[in-house]
Amino acid sequence: MNEALWNKILQFELDHASGEYSFSIRLAGENRWTKDFTEKTILEYKKFMYLAAISDVMVSPSAIVDVVWHQHLIFSQSYQDFCALLGKNIQHVPSTHNKAQFEQFKKAAGQTQKLYTAHFGAQPENIWHNDHILDSLNLKPAKLTTGFFTLYGILALILLTIPFYLLLRPIYIHINNPYFILGFLALAVAAHVILKLYTQDRFKRIIDNFGKQSFIYHLKPFELIYLRSQKLDEVINGTISELIHAGVVRVGADQRMSISGETDHLSDEQLQVVAILKDKGNIFYHELLQQLRTKHVFRNTLRSMDQIRFHFKQSQQFTRLFYLNFVVFAALMMLPLIRLITGISRDKPIFQVAILLGLFFVFIINHLYSLNQQFFSRTIPNLYKKAILPTINEKQDWRWDYFLHGSTVLTASLIPLVNYERSRRGYGGGGDGSSSCGSSCGSSCGSCGGCGGD
Repeated sequence: MNEALWNKILQFELDHASGEYSFSIRLAGENRWTKDFTEKTILEYKKFMYLAAISDVMVSPSAIVDVVWHQHLIFSQSYQDFCALLGKNIQHVPSTHNKAQFEQFKKAAGQTQKLYTAHFGAQPENIWHNDHILDSLNLKPAKLTTGFFTLYGILALILLTIPFYLLLRPIYIHINNPYFILGFLALAVAAHVILKLYTQDRFKRIIDNFGKQSFIYHLKPFELIYLRSQKLDEVINGTISELIHAGVVRVGADQRMSISGETDHLSDEQLQVVAILKDKGNIFYHELLQQLRTKHVFRNTLRSMDQIRFHFKQSQQFTRLFYLNFVVFAALMMLPLIRLITGISRDKPIFQVAILLGLFFVFIINHLYSLNQQFFSRTIPNLYKKAILPTINEKQDWRWDYFLHGSTVLTASLIPLVNYERSRRGYGGGGDGSSSCGSSCGSSCGSCGGCGGD
């Protein structure tokens, strides 16, 4: 291995042009990648370019590495500087879906794997053998979405009302209301407990089936905080608290925030806070919060985590759990519904049964709506608390304390502002956004086959 060249490649900074939409922020945002996955794909891209520089044969990137390559080509000056460092002009060869070219690219992929193994060891499967970040979750797409299943389920419930009425009416006329209500509540509670335990077990099995190199095992604290809370303000509050604790930002007597210290060696999130304070001067917390909610570095967390939640919701593994929960609770709801119809037909008091039916209906809606969220607000955070966090070398990082203990570890001067903002308007965050490439590359390149040097 050419150690001198590899060290120069490692030190090459793709984010040398600072700004709120730098290379890595843009790469993560447009592809909805997590922060750790973005960092790792950039490293794999550098490894690929090293192989392209030292090799006399054609080499080919994976689909994910090719995405990074496309992104770097857009930053044309940076790419020229990178090629100059490599000592070779690495040209991107787009695929034309020609049969002969396909065989050429297939051969190049084999050559790349051999070179990679010789210089760097085994290729990370989630980057070199998957086409998308979500592939490592091993989730199969559902044939019927939860929305359509719910619609069909409601129609089936309506159609089954008559046969259920004919079946249950002879029984109901011999059961008084207090006994029916108590019996139904006992049955509903038992069903809820059993389903809850079963769902938790299924969620754990789903996680166990995720690829061991999957990004889900390498989430950052702020990503987990958003995943658990679904509130972007929680992430922003953590960043501001870090800056106050470090003496970079202070809260004045008038409750305005301003810069008070050195602004070197800051994270991307912290730099964005500082940039707004430099531009706007002394501003109130809620004004700073409003500005930061729109910034790419924070919205990238929202987009990547929301993509995971949506992908999981559309999976076969989740929809089967949803179907089961829906069917069980729909069957249970049929009991008070028929009781209500029976009472009306017999001119009996129905107020208590009507209230019971209404409350149970609201419970079902809330339960089914929150089923997907339970996986992210409880199962994944619990995985980190019990299995992953104890093995992380950086667990002394304050951000992990923030993930574990929440707002109680925020800087004291920030807590009153956070509490006031919550009472004033509730949490911010939410919503999605998209950005266009804006480059001349467009989508005409299609899939990439390989590269050549001159």
